[in-house]
Amino acid sequence: MVHGEKSQTHLIDMNTPSVARMYDALLGGVHNYEVDRKACNELLRIAPSTQLLARNNREFLRRVVRILVEDHNVRQFLDHGSGLPTQDNVHEVAQDLRDDCRVAYVDNDPMVHAHGRTTLDENDNTMVIDADMRDTAKIVDATKEFFDWTQPVAALFVSVLHCLPDTDDDQAPGALIERVVATLPPASFIVVCQLVSDDPAVRRGVTDLMARATGNKWGRVRKRDEVRTYFADLQVLEPGLVDVVDWWPDTPPPPLEMRATDWVEWGGVARL
Repeated sequence: MVHGEKSQTHLIDMNTPSVARMYDALLGGVHNYEVDRKACNELLRIAPSTQLLARNNREFLRRVVRILVEDHNVRQFLDHGSGLPTQDNVHEVAQDLRDDCRVAYVDNDPMVHAHGRTTLDENDNTMVIDADMRDTAKIVDATKEFFDWTQPVAALFVSVLHCLPDTDDDQAPGALIERVVATLPPASFIVVCQLVSDDPAVRRGVTDLMARATGNKWGRVRKRDEVRTYFADLQVLEPGLVDVVDWWPDTPPPPLEMRATDWVEWGGVARL
């Protein structure tokens, strides 16, 4: 494995919930602590479909990677806010189809970085970058010898932008997407989905809970129109921006009466 830049020293905080560890817990993983599971239980009380959404999001990620490799000949993936290793990670899906696929994972959670380095140690076509997903210059510099920057790259922002707060500078989610788009080679792809809700009480309740639980290391549940702005001036692939269960599902998606009504993972894939 290519490790990227020299690892920073981070201590794992076992007393404050981590978004990455909470996601792992919702997926049935083992890389989490009691504090994370308690936060998940609080979240489930506000939005009962949270665990279902986590699973739907993971299935969406698998389908996106498979389709980009098979149908669009993508061989390079940059996974922002990758989270803890679980089943069917990006490199596993991509390299099962083409063993020359290269995947760079970006995360600044110390537990993610430690597990990633251990899990991927024997895989020369993967790397783990210890960085804030908003530090585009650092990420590009870390991958300049790993990726062929003359060839398309798929930049993944799968269920992570709701972790970023709104700001008036280049750290805002929309500004981050614009910056990454400007950096990517021609014919590259952007993949974005995030938690959205039409219910103001859910948006407010989840946002307040996550901000409180993580020490304000979170962003905001948004509305569909806000996520749509991330795709401005990009060629959105069919079937457009949708609930992720409707993005080229492998099996018939659930009927409306069996879907989450409190919030959904919403987004899609665009070509530069």
